[in-house]
Amino acid sequence: MNNPVYLDYNATTPVAAEVLEAMLPYLAQHYGNPSSSHAHGGKAAEAVHVARASVAALLGAAADEIVFTGSATEANNLALLGVARALAGAKRHLVVSAVEHPAVIEPALHLRSEGWELSVIPVDAYGRVDPAELAAALRPDTALVSIMHANNEVGTIQPIAQIAAITRARGILLHTDAAQSAGKIALDVDALGVDLLTLAGHKFYAPKGVGALYVRTGTPIAPIQFGAGQENGLRPGTENVAQMVGLGAAARLASARLPAATERLRLMRDALHRRLAAAVPGLMLNGHPSERLPTTLNVSFPGIVGRELLSHVAASVAASVGSACHSEAEAVSGVLAAMGLDARRAMGAIRLSVGWMTTPREIDLAAAALAEGAKGLLRPQR
Repeated sequence: MNNPVYLDYNATTPVAAEVLEAMLPYLAQHYGNPSSSHAHGGKAAEAVHVARASVAALLGAAADEIVFTGSATEANNLALLGVARALAGAKRHLVVSAVEHPAVIEPALHLRSEGWELSVIPVDAYGRVDPAELAAALRPDTALVSIMHANNEVGTIQPIAQIAAITRARGILLHTDAAQSAGKIALDVDALGVDLLTLAGHKFYAPKGVGALYVRTGTPIAPIQFGAGQENGLRPGTENVAQMVGLGAAARLASARLPAATERLRLMRDALHRRLAAAVPGLMLNGHPSERLPTTLNVSFPGIVGRELLSHVAASVAASVGSACHSEAEAVSGVLAAMGLDARRAMGAIRLSVGWMTTPREIDLAAAALAEGAKGLLRPQR
């Protein structure tokens, strides 16, 4: 049996061949500890330096503003909890959106359990935050606003630069979780105006188990772990050199492929949408029609449960109903609920996400399988 067409790149991407090639020497020959003063340590330290500079270049940042972490979740926790520790004496208010990833929502709720006040900003029917509504929620004691750059389920891109203009004018720090957008669309921390930015290696062809947090120079942040002082004291522990090298290689690869890769992804996504819309009457798009990641197509199939459809076509298509972090839950997606979708439409939703390896033939095969699957599951209307 052939492998099913993979349309779950928002969940994770394969490790690119160029990334694996860059990593392998640091899993075998170059095994030194970067903190060691001898030649083996120096080789490892230089590799980490190059990787840090590569990640910085992808974001338009300085190398010393990049903190390597073990994941985007860790980077988000460091951003929220680290800023909270640094500013707790003067400010005790945090603002997030209703569609944040659990890696932001959970540390925010943890801070609330410790006495912080938390404001959750609603989104519109497309999943976007209204900057004016966010501005109205800000207070003199607001320490940090955390709004994701692009949503992992529907792909909607937030107006981060507009939000940054508001927060900066009031002296409030801004963090954005860019785990889904890094490597897929152009990112520049100065154009966005953010103080902190998270990315995840396995979302753009690096391995799982490595991420990074951009911390603008001068941003008040305290460590949430303690040890020997690696990563400017913000992430102690012996460096995972091979993983860092992999993230750096993925960043270089993304820098070289953008913006051509962005356009190709958009073409694949839109071709899939056209084929499905032509074959499935009443198919509904979830998310913003234009301000959306080029990888992401979230659609609702009328009269069908999305999870049942994906199970029905599992031999032909590998996709998900939403975030891989909670896609097995039977409840309606919190993102779709926050967008105001009724339960029937939300239950009929699936997320299809394309990647660099997606081919036109795979688009055709997947669209045909999903359309046939939907037709087979559709119950007669009474």
